[in-house]
Amino acid sequence: MIKQEQFQIYDPRFERELFGNFDEHVKLIEKNLNIDIILREGKIVLFGEERNVEVAVKLLEELHGMVQSGKSLDRQSILYSIDVLFSGSGEKMKELEGTIVITKKGNPVQPKTHGQKEYVNLIESNDITFGIGPAGTGKTYLAVAMAVKAFKQDEVSRIILTRPAVEAGESLGFLPGDMKDKVDPYLRPLYDALFDMFGPDKFNKFLERGTIEVAPLAFMRGRTLDNAFIILDEAQNTTPEQMKMFLTRLGFGSKAVVTGDITQTDLPKNKQSGLVQAIKILDSVKGIGYKELTEKDVVRHELVQRIIKAYAKHEKRTEFKEKKKTK
Repeated sequence: MIKQEQFQIYDPRFERELFGNFDEHVKLIEKNLNIDIILREGKIVLFGEERNVEVAVKLLEELHGMVQSGKSLDRQSILYSIDVLFSGSGEKMKELEGTIVITKKGNPVQPKTHGQKEYVNLIESNDITFGIGPAGTGKTYLAVAMAVKAFKQDEVSRIILTRPAVEAGESLGFLPGDMKDKVDPYLRPLYDALFDMFGPDKFNKFLERGTIEVAPLAFMRGRTLDNAFIILDEAQNTTPEQMKMFLTRLGFGSKAVVTGDITQTDLPKNKQSGLVQAIKILDSVKGIGYKELTEKDVVRHELVQRIIKAYAKHEKRTEFKEKKKTK
C-alpha cells in the first residue's frame, strides 16, 4: 500500500544537515528506503510503501535528535541508522549518546555504533579490555579517547601507548636517527589520535614531561606501570611471550586496552599470535573485558565494509577447501 506522510522541520540546521551537499543525504535515504522525498513549505513529504514510509519517519526523528545533540550527519551515520531501524532496534539509537572527549578542533568523540558503545562501556568497567576487529572500527581511536578522558579526570597520571615494531623485528638499532626517529613510523597512528585530542603543542609538552609515553613494546620489559592508562595497539603482532610480558606490567590504579585485528597478523607463519592465545587463555578471567567489533562497526568509507565482507567470505572458502583436503 502506497502511503504519504509529512514531517515538519522547525530547525534550519537540521534541514541543512538532512539534505547535505547537493541533496546527497536525501538521495541516500530515497535510494535505501525506496521512497520519494519532497521539501514543501518547511515540511518534508514522504511517498512510498507504507512500511518504508514508517521507517523513514522514525529515521527522520532519530536524525533530528542526533543533530539537536550537536552531531553532524554523514553517509555512515545515516546508513547505520537505517540498518538499525530495519532490524527493529530503533529504541537503542539513544544509547549512542554521550561524548567521551572533545578534540582540539571542538569535535565530540562519541561511539557511532552499538558495538563501539559496548566497547567503550567495557573499557569503563574493566581493568583490561581486548578490542578485536578489522580496520576502521575505531578500536584504537576510541581507546585513546578513553585514555585522554581518564587523564583529564585525574583517574590516571600518565598515558602510555605501545605497539610491536614487527617489521624491524623489535631490533631498532640499525635504523638511522635517534630513538624517536626509529620508532615514529610504527607509532604514527597513535601520535595522530593524540594530536586530535590534545593538539600538537600540548601533546609535545606532555611528551617532554613523560606524562605521555609512546614507545615500542620492547621498552615495556622489566617495568611496573602504576597509575597509568596503557594501550597496546596492533597486538596481533605480539608473540605469546610478549603478550604475557605486557599484561603482567599492569600496576596499581592502572587500566590497559589491547587492540588488534587477528586477520592481519604479520608474524612468521610458524609463530603463534600472542593476542590469539591470550583471548583463549583469559576468556573467563574476572576483570577482563572482550569485545569483537565487526564490519558493521566500520566508520570509514562504506566500501571498506564491503571489502571486509568479501575477504571474510574468501577466507571461509579457503578454510573449507583446506579442511576437505586434509580429510
